[in-house]
Amino acid sequence: MIDIYYVEEDEDISHAVREFLARDGYRVWVFPTLSEIKQALCCMLPSLVLVDWNMPEGDGRFLCQWIRQTWSELPVIFITVRGDPRDGYIVKPFALDVLMTRIRALLRGRETVQQRLTCGALVLDRRRRQVLCGAETVSLSPSEYQLLLYLLQNKGRTVTREKLLEKIWDANGNAVNDNTLTVTMKRLREKLHQPVCLKTVRGVGYRMEETE
Repeated sequence: MIDIYYVEEDEDISHAVREFLARDGYRVWVFPTLSEIKQALCCMLPSLVLVDWNMPEGDGRFLCQWIRQTWSELPVIFITVRGDPRDGYIVKPFALDVLMTRIRALLRGRETVQQRLTCGALVLDRRRRQVLCGAETVSLSPSEYQLLLYLLQNKGRTVTREKLLEKIWDANGNAVNDNTLTVTMKRLREKLHQPVCLKTVRGVGYRMEETE
């Protein structure tokens, strides 16, 4: 089953799209607001996101920018009442078979977002939003989860403290000080039983690194 997230306030349009795509094996999750789809993306990643350009909460471009900050490889299709389809948008009103063609073309040859990230005894399952330390399921706060996720996505690379503050907190519009990262990292390490694969690069930041 291929999961698609669709942010659209018009129930008639979203229902038609969901029913049409379901015939071809796609499962469409509809979200009427930008805040709801953001919450869903933090819990489970789909194969593709459909974004209506004009939403009551603001411009769909800002959602796309937010997605790109963490999941640069996640495909996004804009649906708008303005613009030129040659620019990569789907313009309302649109034929459902045109949308289907665009989805197939975008997914064809594209690798799906990696759903299972590992390092040592740690496993992070993005679909289930589950973290395992060996056989133990570990419950993390949203900021702890995002911190672990970003470090695993960059396994083998040193990530600076500044970059982590920017990606995890500033991206969500939360201005925090440097101590917030220190405290979050301390709690994360305690919950994961001080994993040896999570390294501190003194004066710089942190790195996830296989130890064997």
